[in-house]
Amino acid sequence: MTTVNDSPADTARHGDPAYAAATQVFNLFAPVAPAAAVTAHSVDEVRSAIRRAREQGLGVRVHATGHASATARPMGDDLLIRTGLGAGVEIDAERRVARVPAGARWGAVVDAAARYGLAAPHGSSPTVGVVGYLLGGGLSMYARHTGLSVNSLRAVELVTADGELRRVDATEDPELFDALRGGGGGLGVVTAVEVALFPAARVITGAAFWPAADAARLLPVWRAWAETAPDAATTSIRVMNLPKLPEIPAVLTAGPVLCLDGVVLAADEDGLATMRQQAQDLLAPLRALAEPLMDTWQEAGPTAVPETHMDPPEPVPVLGDHMLLGELGDEGIDAFLRVSADHPDSALVVAELRQLGGALGRRPDAGAGALGHLDARYAYSGAGVPGGGATEQEIREHCALVRETLAPWDTGRTAPTFVASLEQPQGHLDAEGVLAVDRVRLRVDPEGVFRGDIAPGSSLLV
Repeated sequence: MTTVNDSPADTARHGDPAYAAATQVFNLFAPVAPAAAVTAHSVDEVRSAIRRAREQGLGVRVHATGHASATARPMGDDLLIRTGLGAGVEIDAERRVARVPAGARWGAVVDAAARYGLAAPHGSSPTVGVVGYLLGGGLSMYARHTGLSVNSLRAVELVTADGELRRVDATEDPELFDALRGGGGGLGVVTAVEVALFPAARVITGAAFWPAADAARLLPVWRAWAETAPDAATTSIRVMNLPKLPEIPAVLTAGPVLCLDGVVLAADEDGLATMRQQAQDLLAPLRALAEPLMDTWQEAGPTAVPETHMDPPEPVPVLGDHMLLGELGDEGIDAFLRVSADHPDSALVVAELRQLGGALGRRPDAGAGALGHLDARYAYSGAGVPGGGATEQEIREHCALVRETLAPWDTGRTAPTFVASLEQPQGHLDAEGVLAVDRVRLRVDPEGVFRGDIAPGSSLLV
């Protein structure tokens, strides 16, 4: 490990309060331990941190909220920069674009955009950092309508290894702009982004819960609906083994439950009737088959959507796995049920199938970036809480069982923001895409200052 000597006042080492603040992560099962750390509040502080790291022979790593810490390479020889550039979110309502400083979270963007009747391609939690989520592709709550969230990026401001602040877009260094959009990282420290917004008059959103014993009747109906679902609807099905906590309704902790959540969007007032019918087509057959234990689906504004998926608001320890799956059919649904709702000793708190297709599956126009679409029908993710009723070994064994069971439908590809660990099989770029991004890395970071931040499977340089 590289030793850090005589660090400047604004960098911190093990044992310093500033080090603890800069290295805080959301996944408590995956702490990070860089040689030194700093929280940067301005572009100048980012540039200064990069310069100091290079002077001391350290690599440079970047995070904001630390949601992806489980996929981070070891940082023992690196300086970690936590981005917290405090300027607020700026909305250009005429262009339908938000300018978002690094460190901002999706909740702030959603609230700012809603004042203008607009929505953002955000994920399932308002606490996730905007920049890391976008650069990793992003499967938003509106994903079948908008495509991958990264497709909505319009410009990126970043400091590269030479200390230069650059603003890149479709016309200014388009190769770097393409590489940033889903290329796997390791290109610099992003300080701000511009992201396209979209009209959102109203939504129907929420979650319905049934006893897991009803899953065998309900899941085939949901799957049949998903085959021809409108692009305005994005949903997920989860089998959940929820802990008995005061904040969770007791009716949901008495045993395993099946949850259907999601969003149906009306872009304008003219689309309200269609939205209501589309929601009815989704929900009515399921409600008729079995009465939900709890049902929060309702018409609302877009500010209600970040709470729909009920992701934990505070850091938790998580260990899990992820795959992109092809069309499941009844056989695939039965296989999923065997290792989730029908498995009496599941070590997973949640096993999810997220609906893909729609705009997610269509290749965008040329210039969409390194990652433009997902050629899959469902995103599987499963997670357990080590020490929360299951051991690490039990969770790993159950993840392996799920992977083996669903292998016939595994596409071999992944969605970067869903990848749950550094070790699991992953890959979202083809060979041509990997080489294209590597060429850009060699141009903007020939010494490999940011090489440690490259996602596995995204480069031949690590």
